[in-house]
Amino acid sequence: MQIDLFDTELNQILAAESYADYKKRLSSYDCQRCTLCHSRSNIVIDRGNPKAPILIVSERPGDNEDRVGKPFVGRAGELLDKMLKSIDLEPNEDVLITNVVRCKPEVDRSPTKDEVDACFPFLEKQIALMAPKVILLLGAVAVKWVDSSRTDIKMEDEAGKFFTLPRFPGVQLMVMYNPAFLLRDPRKKTDTWEHLKALRNYLHAEKLK
Repeated sequence: MQIDLFDTELNQILAAESYADYKKRLSSYDCQRCTLCHSRSNIVIDRGNPKAPILIVSERPGDNEDRVGKPFVGRAGELLDKMLKSIDLEPNEDVLITNVVRCKPEVDRSPTKDEVDACFPFLEKQIALMAPKVILLLGAVAVKWVDSSRTDIKMEDEAGKFFTLPRFPGVQLMVMYNPAFLLRDPRKKTDTWEHLKALRNYLHAEKLK
Protein backbone atom coordinates (compact mmCIF):
# COMPACT_ATOMS: atom_id res chain seq x y z
CA MET A 1 0.00 0.00 0.00
CA GLN A 2 1.31 3.45 -0.93
CA ILE A 3 1.69 5.73 2.10
CA ASP A 4 2.10 9.52 2.03
CA LEU A 5 3.55 10.84 5.27
CA PHE A 6 2.05 14.27 4.63
CA ASP A 7 -1.46 13.30 3.47
CA THR A 8 -3.52 11.74 6.24
CA GLU A 9 -6.72 11.70 4.18
CA LEU A 10 -5.02 9.75 1.38
CA ASN A 11 -3.68 7.24 3.89
CA GLN A 12 -7.16 6.78 5.35
CA ILE A 13 -8.59 6.09 1.89
CA LEU A 14 -5.92 3.50 1.15
CA ALA A 15 -6.40 1.94 4.59
CA ALA A 16 -10.19 1.59 4.26
CA GLU A 17 -11.37 -1.87 5.27
CA SER A 18 -14.67 -1.84 3.37
CA TYR A 19 -15.66 -0.68 -0.08
CA ALA A 20 -18.34 1.63 1.33
CA ASP A 21 -15.75 3.30 3.56
CA TYR A 22 -13.28 3.61 0.67
CA LYS A 23 -15.89 5.25 -1.56
CA LYS A 24 -17.12 7.61 1.16
CA ARG A 25 -13.61 8.78 1.96
CA LEU A 26 -12.56 9.19 -1.66
CA SER A 27 -15.78 11.06 -2.53
CA SER A 28 -15.03 13.70 0.10
CA TYR A 29 -11.29 13.90 -0.65
CA ASP A 30 -10.10 17.14 -2.24
CA CYS A 31 -7.45 15.35 -4.27
CA GLN A 32 -4.57 17.54 -5.50
CA ARG A 33 -2.22 14.72 -6.51
CA CYS A 34 -2.08 15.81 -10.17
CA THR A 35 -3.13 18.74 -12.35
CA LEU A 36 -6.44 17.07 -13.29
CA CYS A 37 -7.79 18.50 -10.05
CA HIS A 38 -8.03 21.88 -11.80
CA SER A 39 -10.43 20.68 -14.50
CA ARG A 40 -12.77 18.40 -12.54
CA SER A 41 -16.12 19.10 -10.95
CA ASN A 42 -16.43 15.67 -9.32
CA ILE A 43 -14.19 12.74 -8.52
CA VAL A 44 -15.69 9.92 -10.59
CA ILE A 45 -15.41 6.66 -8.66
CA ASP A 46 -17.80 4.02 -9.95
CA ARG A 47 -21.18 2.89 -11.22
CA GLY A 48 -22.71 -0.47 -10.45
CA ASN A 49 -22.27 -3.10 -7.77
CA PRO A 50 -18.98 -3.42 -5.81
CA LYS A 51 -19.97 -6.99 -4.88
CA ALA A 52 -20.20 -8.03 -8.54
CA PRO A 53 -17.70 -10.51 -10.04
CA ILE A 54 -16.85 -8.23 -12.99
CA LEU A 55 -14.95 -4.92 -12.95
CA ILE A 56 -14.96 -2.80 -16.10
CA VAL A 57 -12.10 -0.30 -16.45
CA SER A 58 -11.93 2.49 -19.00
CA GLU A 59 -9.34 5.26 -19.23
CA ARG A 60 -10.89 8.45 -17.84
CA PRO A 61 -14.13 10.36 -17.24
CA GLY A 62 -15.55 12.74 -19.84
CA ASP A 63 -17.68 15.85 -19.47
CA ASN A 64 -20.92 13.94 -18.81
CA GLU A 65 -19.25 11.74 -16.22
CA ASP A 66 -17.63 14.72 -14.53
CA ARG A 67 -20.95 16.51 -14.28
CA VAL A 68 -22.87 13.51 -12.88
CA GLY A 69 -20.03 11.96 -10.90
CA LYS A 70 -20.44 8.49 -12.42
CA PRO A 71 -18.62 6.73 -15.29
CA PHE A 72 -20.27 5.96 -18.63
CA VAL A 73 -23.47 7.99 -18.37
CA GLY A 74 -23.61 9.45 -21.90
CA ARG A 75 -24.10 7.82 -25.29
CA ALA A 76 -21.14 5.52 -24.73
CA GLY A 77 -22.67 4.50 -21.42
CA GLU A 78 -25.97 3.69 -23.08
CA LEU A 79 -24.15 1.50 -25.58
CA LEU A 80 -22.14 -0.20 -22.84
CA ASP A 81 -25.34 -1.02 -20.98
CA LYS A 82 -26.85 -2.50 -24.16
CA MET A 83 -23.71 -4.58 -24.71
CA LEU A 84 -23.91 -5.97 -21.18
CA LYS A 85 -27.61 -6.70 -21.40
CA SER A 86 -27.08 -8.55 -24.69
CA ILE A 87 -25.31 -11.28 -22.68
CA ASP A 88 -27.72 -11.07 -19.73
CA LEU A 89 -25.59 -8.86 -17.51
CA GLU A 90 -27.42 -6.19 -15.56
CA PRO A 91 -25.23 -3.03 -15.42
CA ASN A 92 -26.32 -2.05 -11.92
CA GLU A 93 -26.03 -5.55 -10.44
CA ASP A 94 -23.56 -7.75 -12.31
CA VAL A 95 -20.67 -5.33 -12.92
CA LEU A 96 -18.84 -2.38 -11.43
CA ILE A 97 -17.61 0.30 -13.84
CA THR A 98 -14.65 2.61 -13.18
CA ASN A 99 -11.68 4.37 -14.83
CA VAL A 100 -7.91 4.35 -14.54
CA VAL A 101 -8.04 8.02 -13.47
CA ARG A 102 -10.83 9.62 -11.46
CA CYS A 103 -10.87 13.16 -12.88
CA LYS A 104 -11.52 14.49 -16.36
CA PRO A 105 -8.80 16.33 -18.28
CA GLU A 106 -9.26 19.91 -19.42
CA VAL A 107 -9.61 18.72 -23.04
CA ASP A 108 -10.51 15.41 -24.70
CA ARG A 109 -7.25 13.49 -24.30
CA SER A 110 -5.76 10.39 -22.74
CA PRO A 111 -4.23 10.62 -19.26
CA THR A 112 -0.49 11.13 -18.90
CA LYS A 113 1.87 8.85 -17.00
CA ASP A 114 2.11 11.30 -14.11
CA GLU A 115 -1.68 11.46 -13.86
CA VAL A 116 -2.00 7.67 -13.91
CA ASP A 117 0.78 7.24 -11.36
CA ALA A 118 -1.00 9.67 -9.04
CA CYS A 119 -4.36 7.95 -9.37
CA PHE A 120 -3.49 4.26 -9.75
CA PRO A 121 -3.37 3.54 -5.99
CA PHE A 122 -7.11 4.27 -5.90
CA LEU A 123 -7.77 1.69 -8.61
CA GLU A 124 -5.55 -0.88 -6.89
CA LYS A 125 -7.41 -0.33 -3.60
CA GLN A 126 -10.72 -0.61 -5.42
CA ILE A 127 -9.67 -3.94 -6.93
CA ALA A 128 -8.38 -5.23 -3.60
CA LEU A 129 -11.64 -4.43 -1.82
CA MET A 130 -13.90 -5.62 -4.61
CA ALA A 131 -11.94 -8.82 -5.42
CA PRO A 132 -13.36 -9.24 -8.94
CA LYS A 133 -13.04 -12.50 -10.85
CA VAL A 134 -12.93 -10.74 -14.24
CA ILE A 135 -11.60 -7.33 -15.28
CA LEU A 136 -12.66 -5.95 -18.65
CA LEU A 137 -10.29 -3.34 -20.05
CA LEU A 138 -12.02 -0.98 -22.48
CA GLY A 139 -9.61 0.21 -25.14
CA ALA A 140 -5.87 0.29 -25.71
CA VAL A 141 -5.23 3.13 -23.26
CA ALA A 142 -6.76 1.21 -20.36
CA VAL A 143 -4.67 -1.84 -21.29
CA LYS A 144 -1.50 0.25 -21.49
CA TRP A 145 -1.84 1.63 -17.99
CA VAL A 146 -3.06 -1.55 -16.29
CA ASP A 147 -0.41 -3.70 -18.00
CA SER A 148 2.65 -1.49 -18.47
CA SER A 149 4.52 -4.28 -20.30
CA ARG A 150 2.27 -3.77 -23.33
CA THR A 151 3.73 -0.75 -25.07
CA ASP A 152 2.56 -1.50 -28.60
CA ILE A 153 -1.10 -2.49 -28.42
CA LYS A 154 -3.06 -3.48 -31.51
CA MET A 155 -6.69 -3.84 -30.59
CA GLU A 156 -7.32 -6.16 -33.53
CA ASP A 157 -4.93 -8.64 -31.91
CA GLU A 158 -5.78 -8.06 -28.25
CA ALA A 159 -9.56 -7.64 -28.14
CA GLY A 160 -11.58 -10.65 -27.03
CA LYS A 161 -8.66 -12.52 -25.42
CA PHE A 162 -8.26 -13.45 -21.78
CA PHE A 163 -4.94 -13.06 -19.95
CA THR A 164 -3.60 -12.81 -16.41
CA LEU A 165 -1.26 -10.43 -14.57
CA PRO A 166 0.86 -11.26 -11.50
CA ARG A 167 -0.23 -8.02 -9.82
CA PHE A 168 -3.86 -9.24 -9.84
CA PRO A 169 -3.73 -12.92 -8.80
CA GLY A 170 -6.83 -15.00 -9.41
CA VAL A 171 -8.26 -12.49 -11.89
CA GLN A 172 -8.92 -13.06 -15.59
CA LEU A 173 -8.51 -9.90 -17.68
CA MET A 174 -10.05 -9.34 -21.09
CA VAL A 175 -9.60 -6.52 -23.59
CA MET A 176 -12.64 -5.09 -25.40
CA TYR A 177 -13.30 -2.14 -27.67
CA ASN A 178 -14.38 0.97 -25.84
CA PRO A 179 -18.05 1.79 -26.57
CA ALA A 180 -16.98 5.37 -27.36
CA PHE A 181 -14.79 3.97 -30.13
CA LEU A 182 -17.64 1.78 -31.40
CA LEU A 183 -19.80 4.87 -31.78
CA ARG A 184 -17.13 6.30 -34.07
CA ASP A 185 -16.44 3.05 -35.93
CA PRO A 186 -19.54 0.80 -35.96
CA ARG A 187 -17.68 -1.69 -38.18
CA LYS A 188 -16.16 -3.18 -35.02
CA LYS A 189 -19.56 -4.01 -33.52
CA THR A 190 -19.57 -7.42 -35.24
CA ASP A 191 -16.22 -8.29 -33.69
CA THR A 192 -17.40 -6.97 -30.33
CA TRP A 193 -20.40 -9.29 -30.39
CA GLU A 194 -18.01 -12.24 -30.74
CA HIS A 195 -15.99 -10.92 -27.79
CA LEU A 196 -19.14 -10.57 -25.72
CA LYS A 197 -20.12 -14.14 -26.50
CA ALA A 198 -16.67 -15.32 -25.42
CA LEU A 199 -17.14 -13.46 -22.15
CA ARG A 200 -20.58 -14.99 -21.66
CA ASN A 201 -19.22 -18.48 -22.29
CA TYR A 202 -16.45 -17.95 -19.75
CA LEU A 203 -18.86 -16.62 -17.10
CA HIS A 204 -21.16 -19.59 -17.62
CA ALA A 205 -18.29 -22.09 -17.51
CA GLU A 206 -17.02 -20.58 -14.24
CA LYS A 207 -20.57 -20.30 -12.87
CA LEU A 208 -20.14 -16.56 -12.37
CA LYS A 209 -23.41 -15.87 -14.14
